[in-house]
Amino acid sequence: MELSDLFLTPIYLSILYALAYWVRPSVTNQFTKPYFIPALTLKFVGAIGLGLIYQFYYGGGDTFNYYYHSQLIHRAFDHSFSTGWKLLMDNGGDNIPETAQYVAGMFWHQEGSTEYMVARMTAFLGLFCFNNYTVISLLFAMISFSGIWAMYIAFAKIRPHVYKELAWTIFYVPSMFFWGSGLLKDSLCMGALGWLFYALYRGAIQRQALVRCTIIGFVAAYALLSIKVYILLCFLPGALLWVFNETNARIKNQSVRLVAKPVFLVVGSLMAFYTATNLTKGDEKYDVDNIGARSKITADYLYQVSLAQEGSGYSLGELDGTIGGMVKLAPQAIGTSLFRPFIWEAHNPVMLLSAIEAGFFLIFTLRIFWRTGVARTFIIIGQTPVLVLCFVFGLVFAASVGVTSNNFGTLVRYKIPIIPFYLGGLYILQSLASQANNRGLKVPPAGRSKLARA
Repeated sequence: MELSDLFLTPIYLSILYALAYWVRPSVTNQFTKPYFIPALTLKFVGAIGLGLIYQFYYGGGDTFNYYYHSQLIHRAFDHSFSTGWKLLMDNGGDNIPETAQYVAGMFWHQEGSTEYMVARMTAFLGLFCFNNYTVISLLFAMISFSGIWAMYIAFAKIRPHVYKELAWTIFYVPSMFFWGSGLLKDSLCMGALGWLFYALYRGAIQRQALVRCTIIGFVAAYALLSIKVYILLCFLPGALLWVFNETNARIKNQSVRLVAKPVFLVVGSLMAFYTATNLTKGDEKYDVDNIGARSKITADYLYQVSLAQEGSGYSLGELDGTIGGMVKLAPQAIGTSLFRPFIWEAHNPVMLLSAIEAGFFLIFTLRIFWRTGVARTFIIIGQTPVLVLCFVFGLVFAASVGVTSNNFGTLVRYKIPIIPFYLGGLYILQSLASQANNRGLKVPPAGRSKLARA
């Protein structure tokens, strides 16, 4: 960070807030309006705070590596616009003589490098703000917020009864506005995931604005595919089940509905499997044939680094480099992702906050099971398509990042996509169980209210 940050940040904050106030009437109603500006403010605080933490506490990290590559691209622009543009459009595998002197200083300039793609995005946003680090971070926060707000609107329409609780879950959990706001992959991915969820709900479930939702969905899916494909791989199975279950529920004839449900489940499962195996086919990291071995390499590396730096490492047991080995460790990985680090495992202030957050996850989960009952909890989830999405995605993703992270510092950042779906699912589940208690044993549908119609 430099002196220019102190000068440019207030100016761009004023511009972004003016834009937010201008947009707010078209994306809020009387119920959601109070959360819009505070939630955006938290994203901005998180973006600036993340930069300060990385600079003065960690002494560097990926956020500054993205910015470093952005600076090299902008030096190319200073030489000539055409040279800078060629480097900006370079996917990492191009060998262009004009850009060679700048590429020589890059350690992420490789074909298919997701890190270099984020660096290019950083450089592109830098064109509009004198390539200032803090302002670029604010723009990353704005992109993330746009998707997170779209996710909130979709959840609030699905279950309007808990719109306040959903707001706290999506906007005010510390990990969400800290790790999901700054100049990191996670900010872009959370924004894309939010837009993908919104596009599926608006287009596939509500059957509205189909063209617009299709475009939004494809752009969001492409962003996830290009940056963190494993988020998309974990999201698709639950999303397809959600869409097929909602489609099945619309069939009025009960006999036809009973016959159609297993058909939808089989078709959905086959589509999810085909998509998962073909999206990453040939990819060195995420091809199904390689994913077990790559997970072992990643997990071992992060654990060894953690030990060398006296960090917050953990081990779930021996990972043998096969998918079967990952499945065996899945239960432990899920528990670790959702409910750890425990308080006694926190060795620094950042981990302490994460431990408090994880403790809330554990207490809230146990409270739901205690009040609703284990069997009834699973019955409600099975009867509510959006809950199937929330918990299938949450548990699958928790297993995948829990197995491969082996370091609480890494895990805290990687697991943020779980938070809105898992906690949001718990709040919706609690609301449905409470409503069912008032009406008898029959579980009510997600329901509509004034908020849903607004």
